[in-house]
Amino acid sequence: MGPRMVERRLRETGDRLRRLREELRIVDEQLLHLADEADDMGLRALVSETPGADSEYREARRHADAMRAHRNQVAEGIAELEARQDQLLDRLAHG
Repeated sequence: MGPRMVERRLRETGDRLRRLREELRIVDEQLLHLADEADDMGLRALVSETPGADSEYREARRHADAMRAHRNQVAEGIAELEARQDQLLDRLAHG
């Protein structure tokens, strides 16, 4: 792969990294909100001891867990792209 192709792939990888990092920032904010909400509902369920409150808590916890899983996927994608970027930089530096 020639230097121009490597540079193009580096730009593409950099663009994808920026988008994923922004997505991770948004997901982190959403996860914080969902986790706090689930914690609040858990306390309410504990205090009220009603089946409805417990059900709401479980649903909120499922949403928070799903967002946590999504966050992990985005973070893994970032790590993979960073590794790819490092490979491309090495290839560019060592011709």
